[in-house]
Amino acid sequence: MTLMMIDSILSGLSVTSAQNFIIWTTYYVTIIVSSIAGSILARKISRFNLLYFWIILGVLTSSLPALLSNSTLIHVQIVCALLGVSFGLGMPSCLAYFADWTLIENRGRTGGIIFLVSNLIAPIFAILFGMFNLITNSIFFTSWRAIGLVIFFLGPEEKIVSEIKKNVSFVSILRDRSFLLYFVAWFMFCLIDSFEKPILRPFFGDFWYLTVMIGPIIGSLSAFIAGLLSDWIGRKRVVLYGFATLGIGYGIISLAPATMISWYFHLAVDSITTGILWVTFILILWGDLSRYSAREKYYAIGAFPYFLTYIVQLLSAPYVILIPETNAFSIAAFFLFLAVLPLLYAPETLPEKKIELRRLRKYVEKARKVKEKYV
Repeated sequence: MTLMMIDSILSGLSVTSAQNFIIWTTYYVTIIVSSIAGSILARKISRFNLLYFWIILGVLTSSLPALLSNSTLIHVQIVCALLGVSFGLGMPSCLAYFADWTLIENRGRTGGIIFLVSNLIAPIFAILFGMFNLITNSIFFTSWRAIGLVIFFLGPEEKIVSEIKKNVSFVSILRDRSFLLYFVAWFMFCLIDSFEKPILRPFFGDFWYLTVMIGPIIGSLSAFIAGLLSDWIGRKRVVLYGFATLGIGYGIISLAPATMISWYFHLAVDSITTGILWVTFILILWGDLSRYSAREKYYAIGAFPYFLTYIVQLLSAPYVILIPETNAFSIAAFFLFLAVLPLLYAPETLPEKKIELRRLRKYVEKARKVKEKYV
C-alpha cells in the first residue's frame, strides 16, 4: 500500500527522471536503514514496545500525503522518507514475531496462506487507489493502519512478548555458512530480476500488461503450494526447483524470443518462481536459520537484497536496455544456474526428523486404507 501511496503522490506532480530517481531512492534507502535500526532497537526497548511505536508512526505518516497539495520536491522527499521509516522500522520485528509463533514444520503452510491472501487483496487496493484522489487515498490508508492499531491493542500482551533468545551481531550472522549460502543465492536472484525487468517491459510490449495482471495471481497460488511443499519435502529442494525452473524459462525465451509460446511459458515460470522464492526467502528460511537466536537481525539482512535491487534497477535501467534481448536472457539463464551452486552446499533447514515423520504418517495412512479395503 505504501508503494501505491507514493505512486498516487507522484501522479499529481510533474517530476523529471532525476527527481523520480531521488524520490524512490530516498524511500528504499530509508527502508533499509530503518529496518537495520529497528532490528537493533527491538532488543533494547523490547519488540512489544517497538511494534506499538511502529504502528502508531504508520498511522501518523499515512495522513501526511493529504497535506501535499502545494508541495516542493523536498516536501515529497520528507514524506517518502517517513513512509519508508514507517514501513521498515518494525518490519524485522513483525517477521520475527511470525517466526516465533509458528512451528517450524508448519511455517511454510502459514507463510503460503499469508502470501496468498495478501497478494489477492492487493489488486483490490490498487483499483481503489486509482479511483480516488490523493486526499481520499491518504484518509483510506490512515484508516487501514488505524484498524491494525486497534487490533494490536486488543491482543493480549503475553501473546506478543516472545521468549528471550541469544543475541547475535550482524557480523556473526554473515559469518554463518548456512545463512551466507542462502543469502548469496537470494541476492543473485534479486539482482537478475532487477536487471531483466527493464528489458522485458519493452520487449513484451502490450503483453507486459498481461504479465502484470495474471502474474501476481499465479505467484500467489505458487507461494501457497510452495509453502505446503516446503513443509513436506524441505526448503532446500523447493528453492532449487525454483531457480532451475526460472533458468530454463530464460533459456527457452532466449532460443525462441519471437514465439508466443515461449512468452507464455516465461510468464508462467517467472510467476511461479517468484511465488516460490518470495515465500521461502522472505518468510521461511531466515526464521528457520535463526531458531535459537534473536530473529530481527536475520530478517533485516535477509530483506536487504530485495530493497537494494530496486535502487540498482533505477540506476542500471538506462544501460541494460542497450543489451540485445536474446543476449540478456542468455546471461540471466547462466547466472541463475550459477545461483544454484551455493544452494547445493546449503543445509536443509527443516529438520530431517520432521520430513521422515511426515513420510511415515503418509505410509501409515496408506497402509490403513489398504487394510480397510481388504478387511
